[in-house]
Amino acid sequence: MDKFFELSVGRLVLAIICAVIVGMSKCGLPGASTLAIPMLASMFPARLSTGVMLPMLIMGDVMGVVHFNRHADWKVLLRLLAPSLLGIVLGYFLLGLPSLDDNAIRIIIAIIVLALAALGFFSDKLKKLLDGAGGRLMLACGLFFGLLAGLTTMLANAAGPVVLIYLLTMQLPKDAFLGTSAWFFFLLNLCKVPFMVHRQMITLTSVHFNFELFPFILLGAIIGTILSSKMSNRSFSFWVRILTVIAAVKLLF
Repeated sequence: MDKFFELSVGRLVLAIICAVIVGMSKCGLPGASTLAIPMLASMFPARLSTGVMLPMLIMGDVMGVVHFNRHADWKVLLRLLAPSLLGIVLGYFLLGLPSLDDNAIRIIIAIIVLALAALGFFSDKLKKLLDGAGGRLMLACGLFFGLLAGLTTMLANAAGPVVLIYLLTMQLPKDAFLGTSAWFFFLLNLCKVPFMVHRQMITLTSVHFNFELFPFILLGAIIGTILSSKMSNRSFSFWVRILTVIAAVKLLF
């Protein structure tokens, strides 16, 4: 497995770009990490790429929690976290299926990312639909989005768009939105670590590689903080979705 971390200059540059994107996504530009997922999957075997990405996300989560820690809505967070843990367990058992080899996971990652990108384009319509929903429908919606978030994050670290769309329907103030999402992803990603270690998706070698990329995650966090105050969220989201679709389609071929 160590041979996969002997990267050429081009692949190393791509890994650095992924690290910067992760940092940006955790400090002011939520959803951008979806672009890094298929990029990393094009560099490593699919299972390994998911394991390599997780510690990078946790490093970014720590920065996000430190920056937004005072604003979390714990009622909303815990309501979403419980079904997400069930989704993680389901994803863990799916990863144990003999038929789910690296090629199958690579295709699954591409399909998940493309589906979430499509869902993102219709997020405004979904928000309007759920705005007038009753209590039971909102509860069912929370269970569905939580389960889907847990499953997609275990298979591909791709829960971001799912959770962000759900939080939008809660109509939280901006600071509460950012604080709740920061804490949610931090706790969710920590829960995945023992499962991925057991599946040998995270190893000592991969963690060492993660720490080498930490300065670039920090750089991304700084860039994200600056850009979020200057760039139109709508414009940024549009281009992230376009680039994500291109990167995901590349995994299919």
